[in-house]
Amino acid sequence: MDVRERIFKYQGLGNDFVVLDRRRSGVDIDAETSRWMCDRRLGIGADGVLALLPSEHGLARMVVHNADGSIAEMCGNGLRCAVKYLVDQSGDNPGRIDVETGAGVLTCMPGYGDGGVVAVDISMGPARLVAPNLPSGVTGRAFLDTPLPGHPELRASAVSMGNPHLVLLDQPLEDAPRLGPVLERHPDFQDRTNVEFVRVEEDGLTVVVWERGCGLTQACGTGACASAVVAVLAGRLPSDTWLRVTLPGGNLRIRVPADLSDIRLRGPVAFVFEGVVALAGGR
Repeated sequence: MDVRERIFKYQGLGNDFVVLDRRRSGVDIDAETSRWMCDRRLGIGADGVLALLPSEHGLARMVVHNADGSIAEMCGNGLRCAVKYLVDQSGDNPGRIDVETGAGVLTCMPGYGDGGVVAVDISMGPARLVAPNLPSGVTGRAFLDTPLPGHPELRASAVSMGNPHLVLLDQPLEDAPRLGPVLERHPDFQDRTNVEFVRVEEDGLTVVVWERGCGLTQACGTGACASAVVAVLAGRLPSDTWLRVTLPGGNLRIRVPADLSDIRLRGPVAFVFEGVVALAGGR
């Protein structure tokens, strides 16, 4: 028997998500449901589904379901969407919201304007160069500006923002559709990886992201953070200042401390629509 459920659509720089509030039931969705919801012809259409579940450590626990049915540890644009939803539903204007994610409990500061929350500043936690989901998890050594095994013509850096990223500085942005799907499944990344193609400019970066489980997207918050981290480590941009990161969907601002202890992300968010869908079998 189909069960009707209210859904909410939000977007951050064109990176769009279906938000499902499952805090009352505590029941997550399955991979088939997320694939159907994200299908732009047969379903609702989105880059991902954000399931909000109960949390003992924050206002909610956010589970990020990719368009292919896989689960991502973290999503910066998705988290901004989740924060706006939580504030929209609360009827209050809190200065801080803590949300539990696969990358830990993250502190978010909503920014208000006409229509409520118009932007969110997120404390993204540390950037890690040695992490289990990176090549460094095996070697114990950071993977920075290193020839990529199997692709010696490419030099890349690996950064974890809770989820894995492979950053290619100065790689032509137009290479993303060709190289992205190949590098996403590079054998050195046990859980696959997001891939960033980065052009360094005087006042910031321009980035195209091949997102794990989604493909090319309009924006990727964790990818913008990883790209800024690598540019700072390479001495191409300064630390401890707000850097512009331009993605196809628009601009984010990223702040990278010299010790990489707490990367900050600031960007816009918008409500799109709400509706009711019939979920087969009540999934």
